[in-house]
Amino acid sequence: MGRGKIVIRRIDNSTSRQVTFSKRRSGLLKKARELSILCDAEVGLIVFSSTGKLYDYASTSVKAVIERFNKQKEEHHQLMSPASEAKFWEREAGSLRQQLQYLQECHRKLRGEELSGLSTKDLQNLENQLEMSLKGVRMKKEQILSDEIKGLHQKGNLIQQENVELYRKIDLIRKENVELQKKVCEARVVNEENRTSHPPAYTISGGYDLHAPIRLQLSQPQPQHNEPLDKSMKLGLQLH
Repeated sequence: MGRGKIVIRRIDNSTSRQVTFSKRRSGLLKKARELSILCDAEVGLIVFSSTGKLYDYASTSVKAVIERFNKQKEEHHQLMSPASEAKFWEREAGSLRQQLQYLQECHRKLRGEELSGLSTKDLQNLENQLEMSLKGVRMKKEQILSDEIKGLHQKGNLIQQENVELYRKIDLIRKENVELQKKVCEARVVNEENRTSHPPAYTISGGYDLHAPIRLQLSQPQPQHNEPLDKSMKLGLQLH
C-alpha cells in the first residue's frame, strides 16, 4: 500500500516540525551532492532553520557559487533586450497578482467568507489556523496587560515612597514649629518678668512725672459783653 498524500503546509507541532526539518534537510543535502557528482554541476545550497542556524553545501565553495550567480545575473540583465525585459516584468507582475489574489482569498476565508467550496478537512484546517491565531492574540494581549500591571505596580511603589518621604518632612517641620513656639513663649515670659521687676520711669526735665495722675477741673464760663450769651460758654482745662 502506497503512502498517503501529504498536505504541504506548516507543521504546527514544534517537535514534529523539527524532526521533519532534520530528515528533509539531510535528504536535500544528499541530492545536491549527488547532482554535483553525477552531472558535473556546480551546486550551492544554503538553508537557514527556524532558529536561525545555517546549513550549506557547495561543490566548490559557497562564496564562489554566489559570486558566479551574481555575475551571471548581471550579464543576463545587460544582454536582455527592452522587449524581453518588458515581458519579464509582465510575468513578474502577473505572478505578484496571483499571489495577491491568493492572499485575499485566504483573508476572506479567515473572516468566514466564501466557505461554500471547502471540504470538511479544509474547514478543520481553517479552524485550527484560527485557533492558533486566536491563541497567539490572547498570549500577546495577556503579555501587554501583564506589562502594564507591572508598570502600574512600580509607579504605585514610587508614589508610596514619595508619600512616606513627604510625611517624614511634615513631621520634621511640625517638630521645628513646636520648638519655635516654645522659644517664643519662653521669651515672652522673660520679658514679662523683666517688666514687673524693673518698671520704667519716664520724667521730664521740668520736674513733672509722667506717671503722676492728672486732675481735670472744669472752670465756670465767664460772660463776655461783646458776644452773645450762648457763645460765651468755654470749656477750660486747668492742670493742677
